[in-house]
Amino acid sequence: MQLLNSSQYAIRILSYIANNREKSLYNAKELAEILSIPYKFLTKIMTDLVKAEFIISIRGRDGGYKLSKPASDVTVIEILDIFNEFVNYEQCVLGIGKCDGEHKCAMHDRWIEPKNLIQKMFEETTLENLEGRDFKLC
Repeated sequence: MQLLNSSQYAIRILSYIANNREKSLYNAKELAEILSIPYKFLTKIMTDLVKAEFIISIRGRDGGYKLSKPASDVTVIEILDIFNEFVNYEQCVLGIGKCDGEHKCAMHDRWIEPKNLIQKMFEETTLENLEGRDFKLC
């Protein structure tokens, strides 16, 4: 299982901003370089994060981006929801379409428990949980 690029990048961007408080604002060019995200893709993601009210955008020469909420108030599942990740929980893991109790694929019964555990992890993990960890972002 792998998240969509937009979701991966959004989590990396928000984690970076939450973990690096030595600056109050980060500009898009700087974030793109530090996190190795294509600039145009990063600016689109930032627009989505601003619309979803996770990020505040301050315009002007000395402008940039900052978190609009405390890191403890932002869960990974909320970030994924911005990009419609996991919208269809009945989508078959094998890509066959709808997969539920009535229309089971060959993996359904084995996949349901890990799928629920992954869902729970995303619901319970906040940006604050990711803070201070020695993990790589790029």
